[in-house]
Amino acid sequence: MKHSMTRQLIAAFVGLVLFILAANVLVNNVFLEKYYTYSLEKALIRVYRMIDEHVTPEGADRDYFQGTISEECNANNMSLVVVDDTFNVIALTSNSNYSLMMARLNGYVIEVEQPEDILKKTDTYMIQKKLEPMLNMDFLEMWGTLNSGGYFMIRIPFNSIRVSAHISNKFMLYLSGAAILICILLAIALSRRIVRPVKELTRLSSRMAQLDFDARYTSGGDDEIGQLGEHFNRMSETLEKTISALKSANNQLQLDIDRKDRIDEMRREFLSNVSHELKTPIALIQGYAEGLAECVNDDEESRAFYCEVIMDEASKMSGMVQKLLTLNQLEFGNDQLEMNRFDIASLIAGKIQSIGILAQQKDAEILYEGRDCVWVWGDEFKVEEVLTNYLSNALNHVDGERLIRISELQLDKKIRISVFNTGMPIPEEDIDHIWEKFYKVDKARTREYGGSGVGLSIVKAIMDSMHQEYGVINHSDGVEFWFELSSETGPELEI
Repeated sequence: MKHSMTRQLIAAFVGLVLFILAANVLVNNVFLEKYYTYSLEKALIRVYRMIDEHVTPEGADRDYFQGTISEECNANNMSLVVVDDTFNVIALTSNSNYSLMMARLNGYVIEVEQPEDILKKTDTYMIQKKLEPMLNMDFLEMWGTLNSGGYFMIRIPFNSIRVSAHISNKFMLYLSGAAILICILLAIALSRRIVRPVKELTRLSSRMAQLDFDARYTSGGDDEIGQLGEHFNRMSETLEKTISALKSANNQLQLDIDRKDRIDEMRREFLSNVSHELKTPIALIQGYAEGLAECVNDDEESRAFYCEVIMDEASKMSGMVQKLLTLNQLEFGNDQLEMNRFDIASLIAGKIQSIGILAQQKDAEILYEGRDCVWVWGDEFKVEEVLTNYLSNALNHVDGERLIRISELQLDKKIRISVFNTGMPIPEEDIDHIWEKFYKVDKARTREYGGSGVGLSIVKAIMDSMHQEYGVINHSDGVEFWFELSSETGPELEI
C-alpha cells in the first residue's frame, strides 16, 4: 500500500533521527565554538581574579597557588605565569612553557609584539586568540597587570574544541545510523501491533458496507483500537437488527400495498363484471314489466309467460349475488373454516338424490363409483359447495351419452373425488382461465342455462383456503373436474 502506516511510521522515526542529527551538527559547527570560547573566557577571568586577590607587593600566597590555583589550572588545562614589575617570577604552573610565555608577556608589555585576534579588552587585561607556530596550535591567551603592580599571562589550548566537535559529529553520525536502524525495527514492530487490528477493522468495515453483519472484530485489546473494534461489533449487531426490522417493515408494507392493489383491482373487476352480468337480466325484467304494465298482450297465457321470465331472471340475479357474496367472504378470509371428519360418500349420495330431478329433466344419468364409506377431513359445508358446483357444471354441459360419473380414488393419504361428464372438451386456451371470476368459455350457452361464471371461482377459493389440490382434465369424450381431501390428520391439515 502506497500510504501504509508502516511506511509512515518508518518515515516519521527516521525523519526525527535525521532532524536531531542535523540540529546537533549545526549546533556543533555554529554555536559550540562560541559557547566554548565564552566558557573559557569565564574560566580565564575567574582565575585572573583569584590571582589578583592573592598577589601583593610583598609576594604571592604560595600555599594558595600550589593548591587552589594549581587545581583550577589543571582542571581547565591552563598554563600560568605571574611576574613582578621587574619580571621576576612570582608563580607559575607545572605545565607552563615558562620561557615562551615569559618572552611573549615581555613582548606584549614593551609593545614589541602586537595582539592579533582580540576577543576582550579592559584597562587591566586582554583576551585574544593566538596561533603558536612552534606547536601549530591555537591558544586563548589572557595577559595584563595586577593590582600589586606585577604582570600575568594565562593561556589554554583552543584547538581541542574543534577536534571535540569533529569527533562529536562523527560519533553522532554513527549513533544516528544505529538509531535509524533501531527506529526502523521499532516502527515495523509498532506498526504491526497497530496496523494488524486497523487492517482487520478495514476488512470489517468493508464487509459491513456489503451488509455482511456476520463479521466480527476478534483481535481484542484494551486500548483505543480494541474499544473501537468492540464498538464496531456492537454497531454491526445493531445495524443487523435495524436492517432486519426495516426489511420486515418493508416486506409488510409491500404486502399491504400488494393487498391494497389487489383489493382495488378486485373491486374494479367486481364492479365491471357485476355491471355487465346484471345488465341483461335487469333489461329483461324492465322490458317484460313494462309490457305487463302496458297490457301488450291481454291473454292469460302471455301474462303468465311475462311473469315467468321476470321471476326467472330475478332468481338468476339473486343466485349470482349470493355466489358473489360467498366468493367475497372466501377471498378476504372473512369466512372461517370448520375442519372436521366426515363421510364424503354419504355427502355424494345425498347430492345425487337432491339433483335427481334435474338430471331427469336433462335426460342425464348419474353414476357413483366408489366405496360406501369414505372418511375425510375438511369443512363439510364448503366441500358440499364444491361438489354442488362441479355437479351443476356437469349437468349444464353434459352431452353425447349424457353420462355423469362421480368417482373416488385413494392416493396415499389423500382422497380424490372426480366428477366426469360426457360432452365437448374445454378448449386448451381456456383451461387456465376457467377458475377466474366471470370467465365463460361459451357465453351464449352459459346465458342459456343461467350461469354466472362464478361457480369455479368459488371452488378455487374454497380449495385454496383448505390448502388442497384441485383441477380439470380433458378427455376425448368429456371433461373431468377433481379435488382432493386429506384422509387422516397430518401436517397437510395445518391451515
